[in-house]
Amino acid sequence: MADTTELQRIASQVRRDILRMVHQNSSGHPGGSLGCTDFLTALYFNVMSYDVNNFTIDGKNEDLFFLSNGHVSPLFYSVLAHAGYFPIKELATFRNLNSRLQGHPTTEKGLPGIRVSSGSLGQGLSVAAGAALTKKLNNDSKLVYCLTGDGELEEGQIWEAAMFASAREIDNLILTVDYNGKQIDGPLDEVMPLGDLRAKWEAFGWLVLEMDGNNMNDILATIAEAHSITGKGKPIVIIMKTEMGMGVDFMMGTHKWHGVAPNDEQLENALSQLEETLGDY
Repeated sequence: MADTTELQRIASQVRRDILRMVHQNSSGHPGGSLGCTDFLTALYFNVMSYDVNNFTIDGKNEDLFFLSNGHVSPLFYSVLAHAGYFPIKELATFRNLNSRLQGHPTTEKGLPGIRVSSGSLGQGLSVAAGAALTKKLNNDSKLVYCLTGDGELEEGQIWEAAMFASAREIDNLILTVDYNGKQIDGPLDEVMPLGDLRAKWEAFGWLVLEMDGNNMNDILATIAEAHSITGKGKPIVIIMKTEMGMGVDFMMGTHKWHGVAPNDEQLENALSQLEETLGDY
């Protein structure tokens, strides 16, 4: 289990990986990936219980994670590689033809760590709720985690799944919403305002927490709090405030880097702001 200092070191390397992966084929989504890096790093290197050497789709007696906002795949791939699911050097194949590391995660090519294809927004919470209900029925005490984007909440299926999870008292499920206030077409408040997000989730019967998704100490403390309220008859959602493009000054504060790759000069500038801690692939 990595401590806060080590988690920050891993996160710095993951951010470097993200930038280099998106740059190499001039394609991908760096903004949200960089914003969610601290959270997913904490989840995989401090919080979740899993077995990288015996990966199975069903994940019995393991904590499960489902990425619903599949466009942040470079983040997911980097974390999985550093966790030991597959060789780190494979990151160099991101978005190549016939690579296991496609632009959105897929199960077709059998990449360890991936349990569901994602990218069609709105579907991940339904899968996570089903997996969590299965664990309850099988008396499996492990938890299920899911990550969605805030713009993704515009999808109606999210709220169908929210109703289902509450109605079935799926209280071993922890959803995190990446609330950066931006989506591909602009600020949320201009595209489709979400209103009082906390009140909405509470009205749907969920327990609601909030945290700073770019503060490692707050992430660990909030997830620990989430753990303490599992098993109480309600699913849990964490509204996670993040900065899109976190760690790279010219990518922060704008939606324009949601799905745009840096050029050579921009990559060099970005990498100069992030410490190489584990070695570039």
